[in-house]
Amino acid sequence: MNAPLVITNTNDGVFSMILKNYFSALPQTPLFVLYHVLILVQAIRLNMVLSDLRMFQSTNYTTAMAYVLLSGMLPQWCNISPALIANFLLIWLFIKLSRLYNHPSPKNLLFNTGLIVGMSVVCYHPTAILILVVLFALAVVRPFKLPEWLILLMGILVPYYFLASWLFLTDNLKTFSTYLPYLQLNIPLTQWSIPLVVSLSVLLIVLLAGLYYWQISNKRMVIQIRKNWGVMMVMLLILLPIPFIFLHAGIESALMSLVPLAAFAGNTFSYPRRLVLPNILFWLSVLVIIYNNWLFIKN
Repeated sequence: MNAPLVITNTNDGVFSMILKNYFSALPQTPLFVLYHVLILVQAIRLNMVLSDLRMFQSTNYTTAMAYVLLSGMLPQWCNISPALIANFLLIWLFIKLSRLYNHPSPKNLLFNTGLIVGMSVVCYHPTAILILVVLFALAVVRPFKLPEWLILLMGILVPYYFLASWLFLTDNLKTFSTYLPYLQLNIPLTQWSIPLVVSLSVLLIVLLAGLYYWQISNKRMVIQIRKNWGVMMVMLLILLPIPFIFLHAGIESALMSLVPLAAFAGNTFSYPRRLVLPNILFWLSVLVIIYNNWLFIKN
């Protein structure tokens, strides 16, 4: 049995330091169990959130199934990485954003939302792109009010304020720059292979089918659910370019886009009345996963 690898990057945030110091030396069996527990907990949690928000016409577990299924599409995603841990924060952030519409006390909620984003950036630097997510989401969900935007920005900055204070008191303020994300355009993959192209193609087809069925059902949704799907669309569009704009983040950082991907893929597997297309896409995905794992075991 080949256990998932523990992937960490230098100066990538607190999550990388924790994984490197406490998990990289674990035996294979605990790592194998840990990876699957993380995936299953995230899949079930995301499915529960979308069901509670009534974002689908009926209660089902297609989002959880899609999350588990799509997590095995790329070999780089089948590892324990900071991006995988960050998905817990991403799901938590979506819960906060979904409550913004007509919330009676939006200032407290906005500060807590900004606090989650600031903590996420400290823990995993590529999550800095979530700042754009919450700004666009706030613009989509609520009318513009300058105090609300300032409170959100204050929440984002608070974790760095306390971090700078702690570094100053411990005479380590010169290391503050290591806790800041570093942006640089790059190509995360130097070589393209046929299995990779096939995997990305199947992912794209599943996503496009999900967007198509979501667009059909979106007309019959109430305004609040439309707003929530709008936030999910913002997440998808902003999270996809992460591997291309954060140096050394790697293709594994794209795992963060799995949250909105699985949400839209849930439409692919639950909306059609005829199950021909969902069955075809499901078994195509399974075949891709089997082939990728066969190559992994063979090598």
